Amino acid sequence: MGRELAAVRCDLEDFAAEMFEPFARADQRRWGTVYLRGLLLDGRRKSVEPMAARLGEDGNRQALANFITTSPWDAAHVRARLAWRMRHVIKPTALIVDDTGFLKDGDASACVARQYTGTAGKVTNCQAGVSLHLASDAASAAVDWRLFLPESWDPASPKADEGKVARRTTCGIPTDVGHVEKWQLALDMIDETRSWGIDVPLVVADGGYGDTAVFRLGLEERGLTYVVGISTTTTAQPEEARPRIPPYGGRGPRPQPAYPEPAQTVKKLVIEAGKQAAKPVQWREGSRPGSGRSGVKRMYSRFVALRIRPAGREIRKACDGQELPVRWLLAEWPATEPEPVQFWLSSLPADTALATLVRTAKLRWRIEHDYREMKQALGLAHFEGRTWRGWHHHVTLVSVAHAFCTLQRLTRPPKETAPA
Repeated sequence: MGRELAAVRCDLEDFAAEMFEPFARADQRRWGTVYLRGLLLDGRRKSVEPMAARLGEDGNRQALANFITTSPWDAAHVRARLAWRMRHVIKPTALIVDDTGFLKDGDASACVARQYTGTAGKVTNCQAGVSLHLASDAASAAVDWRLFLPESWDPASPKADEGKVARRTTCGIPTDVGHVEKWQLALDMIDETRSWGIDVPLVVADGGYGDTAVFRLGLEERGLTYVVGISTTTTAQPEEARPRIPPYGGRGPRPQPAYPEPAQTVKKLVIEAGKQAAKPVQWREGSRPGSGRSGVKRMYSRFVALRIRPAGREIRKACDGQELPVRWLLAEWPATEPEPVQFWLSSLPADTALATLVRTAKLRWRIEHDYREMKQALGLAHFEGRTWRGWHHHVTLVSVAHAFCTLQRLTRPPKETAPA
């Protein structure tokens, strides 16, 4: 065992005892703690066999494999305790949802399919996991996970693949689990964390979620505000636009209120506002050296904020003939670029300052930071088992290990903090 981990072993055992308190058996608590140590020890691979080789007298490969793959402990109970603990430490200002890919060579693991993942930047053979993170400017923690089940794995789907459906039993996929879109998985996780007593009223997500109007409506139905990425083709009316009732021709049903002009893309609305509407905002200090007074590089750009009325069939249906609701459109338009480069939609109040909009939109860097730490240092994508239960167990334990590293960083002087 490395000296750094040895120095905090008592802290780790106390933390593990807290996280694994719901376990029914002492052997589950023991091997849960050993698995955490395996994730935290130095080493390129964090799958069971190489971890067992590094764990010395605790390196029982069979016991570790049984604990992570087949032992019947409920990952949700561990994640709930993790959320309770990290809420007090992080003091989250937002929930962030996103998904990440788990690249696979074969096709035997649960829910593997050819699908797009930002991890590879292309369509490839992989699993996709959706996660929810508690986040503030200072720290973040993944506290909930879902394994995305593609339509090819769902026997009720017209796109079902006979071979994949046949592997469901071997992979231990519950019979009641079918294909659910990622945005709905995100809403399900938000509901679950709220059932744990975690009430964070703001959600941040990228365009993979923000482009889906029913996801945004789902957040509003739950009384949650949001700042979500959107694509350039998202359409909206200007704030000042109002629906009108066309003249009645005397035949047929009377016309319903409608906007006289077609909705425009958000890109066009921002370009019409003009580059002069962009204001400079610094949203945080980075980690790289810079020439400023602080000695680190400033995260800085120019942004346009407009009040608009998002359009689209789902939004019009939800409004039931009334005026489209007014929301914030935020666009990043660097001084060196001829056009805006990124767009967000937000339901934050009308008096929200531009700097607050920008800092909230840019808070999504925390989830990218979490994925990077969990994949590079803690073996998030190293699970070699093929079961549904094993995947959820592994990502939960990686989240616990990551949270332990975060606690060490936040509560100890820098020289005493064990590296992740």
